[in-house]
Amino acid sequence: MAVSQTNLAWATLLDVGPAARGRRRLHDRLAHALRTAIRDGRLAEGAAVPPSRALAEELGCSRWVVTEAYGQLVAEGFLAARVGSATRVSWSPDTAPSPRIPRTRTPPPVRYDLAPGLPDLRAFPRRRWADAVRAVTGSAVDYDLGLPDPAGHAVLRTTVAQYLRRSRGADAHAASVFVCAGVTDGLVRTCRALRAEGIADVAVEDPGWGRLRDAATSAGLRVHPVPVDDDGLRVDDLARTPARAVIVGAAHQFPTGTVLSPARRARLVRWAREVAGFVIEDDYDAEFRYDHHPVAVMQGMDPGRVVLLGSVSKTLSPALGLGWLVAPAVLTPALRAANLVAAAPPVLDQLALATFIDRGWYDAHLRAARRRFRSRRDLLVATLGARVPEGRVAGTAAGLHIVLHLPDGTATRAAVRAAAAAGLRLADLDDYRAPPARSAGRALVLGYGNISDPEIAPAVALLRDALRSGSAETP
Repeated sequence: MAVSQTNLAWATLLDVGPAARGRRRLHDRLAHALRTAIRDGRLAEGAAVPPSRALAEELGCSRWVVTEAYGQLVAEGFLAARVGSATRVSWSPDTAPSPRIPRTRTPPPVRYDLAPGLPDLRAFPRRRWADAVRAVTGSAVDYDLGLPDPAGHAVLRTTVAQYLRRSRGADAHAASVFVCAGVTDGLVRTCRALRAEGIADVAVEDPGWGRLRDAATSAGLRVHPVPVDDDGLRVDDLARTPARAVIVGAAHQFPTGTVLSPARRARLVRWAREVAGFVIEDDYDAEFRYDHHPVAVMQGMDPGRVVLLGSVSKTLSPALGLGWLVAPAVLTPALRAANLVAAAPPVLDQLALATFIDRGWYDAHLRAARRRFRSRRDLLVATLGARVPEGRVAGTAAGLHIVLHLPDGTATRAAVRAAAAAGLRLADLDDYRAPPARSAGRALVLGYGNISDPEIAPAVALLRDALRSGSAETP
């Protein structure tokens, strides 16, 4: 088979300095450098080395030096030379003996994914997103291709502010919006800004998403877990902590699925005013409410005390790495300073998202996603009722996950292990507690974003078997 003439090794860095292993003659040093590059894999098998005349000119030596080095490597089997063709690498690290590597157990492949955290990746609007990227690539002005504004491109900040005002009831404008790489990134920036303002303690929901706790800790804040009940965060318990900031999922708390009640919302805003602190509102899963229209954000109740975090990770894809935060004016200077140490998302991606929203494609995608997820949730709940009748489904009809409460004595941890061995991903509710609890409850968190409708029945069948296997495993 003919080898591609474009597979050339002309740009490989070669160390031919006089100190290379004490070699004094230049052709020996060049042969050593080429041999090392081939053994390291920097010169791949089949790659063409430069013509002797070109390499000699590059190195500032005679052509004889290069031909001598090439001839030595041909004799050693590292290079192959054919009349009328380029000299090519004929040796690969793959052909050399390799040390014995201890065998490790490979986890079984995932057949069905009932773990929370992902949207329907199969439904990503590839064509529309490609259209948006193509449009902004062709229309971006020279200024757009320069150093990005750490706060985000003005076009996307304006678009996000307009979107949040009309769809989430937020009190947002372009100057208050900061573009970030997602909710976690936005939270890290916010926590750095809070620390700069003299706030050292932050409260989190318990149970809650562990990555948010880790983000607050990484920013240097002390974290205080606060319990969650059927009405959401227990504000009276919050008031007994030294925290002056709290991270809360008001629209759809993860993982319990509760919605912060109106009374708790009002009490939480009052608390922030009383302690001169801030509520950090994670607008998690807010776009997916199936029983009625989504509840407006808390940020609109007091934009001076509530920071709003959001992203497209659950609506489009986490691979895009695009999110936003809406900040009170008092935190804007500290946030701008915090943004200087964080990388802004790529400008063309920001402009593509702005185009995707402005052309109505985002709203259309969300409408289709809501119909799909509502139907899939109903199917999952019905299938669980038929095959796992001892379980009780909890959580508001919203988002991309449910909580399955199981009878006392159910070994959920053993069931998660048994399911993983069968290729089914599950999550134990206790894994989201701080610190992880051993026997606080018997519940599983089941996500239905990244599973197709036909996969639900066999996935639930494996879940039923795993629960039985886990119970048998427990003495």
